Amino acid sequence: MARSATDTADEVHVYEPHRAGIPPLVPYFRGLWARREFAAEFSKSGIRAANTQTVFGQLWLVLNPLLLALVYYFLIAVLRGGDSGGLPRLANLTGGLFLFTFVAGSMSSGASSVTGGGRLIMNMNFPRLLMPFAAVRTAWFRFLPTLPVYVLLHLLSGAGWSWTMLLSVVFLGYAVVFAMGIAALLATLQVYFRDTSSFLPYFSRIWLYVSPILWAVHDTAGQFGTLMAINRIVNPLYSIVGGWVELSLNGVMPSPTTWVMGAVWAVVMFVVGSLLFMSRERDFTVRL
Repeated sequence: MARSATDTADEVHVYEPHRAGIPPLVPYFRGLWARREFAAEFSKSGIRAANTQTVFGQLWLVLNPLLLALVYYFLIAVLRGGDSGGLPRLANLTGGLFLFTFVAGSMSSGASSVTGGGRLIMNMNFPRLLMPFAAVRTAWFRFLPTLPVYVLLHLLSGAGWSWTMLLSVVFLGYAVVFAMGIAALLATLQVYFRDTSSFLPYFSRIWLYVSPILWAVHDTAGQFGTLMAINRIVNPLYSIVGGWVELSLNGVMPSPTTWVMGAVWAVVMFVVGSLLFMSRERDFTVRL
């Protein structure tokens, strides 16, 4: 808990050690917003360290998920006996995979944001929530170069354009809010369970398979209908990625359930992840 006293013209904050407890939210988020430029610079340093500001670095950001999409595209063709679905199916697959790569990147970089910045935490006083949020910002700027490729595939697939496609920005916003929450959650878990980041690649791969990326939302009938009905409820990316693909490529208005479930999952994950992180962040210095 923070207490303040006034000494001459300076305001002195006295931080009492504690193991758990949520700090006052208004001062905390006010300090978070005041240090947004610090978070931006912290994110930029991560981008520079990954060489993603070079031509080949930017190219790899696009090539990596695109090559993965081609692998899955040919796999689908084999499973369907040669029917791959053509360019429209490749565009759907690539668009969903690009957005999933953003979420997965936020998870992996967010998980290591606190443990990787131990010296910064022990030598500077700032709201620690900036670190997983900066990781999401880094993943976002790695996601942006993939959008022109998605637009190009949309054109090549022969799909039309409609004003309803602009609503896909809403699901993109859902994905950002959700990524911020899950990054904060995983950053907290990584401090206490150092093997968390080791399990993330396997968890992400399974999550990819059960999300509407390799298969379309309208392909959920038949013998897997019951499982897909459960998946629609318990899988956050079912609504977020499914709504994004349906709108951004097909221009199909998602069902009201998809809109509501996407918003609920984004808000719940953000609130739970942020509050858990804030309640434990004073204990991070001892654990690192």
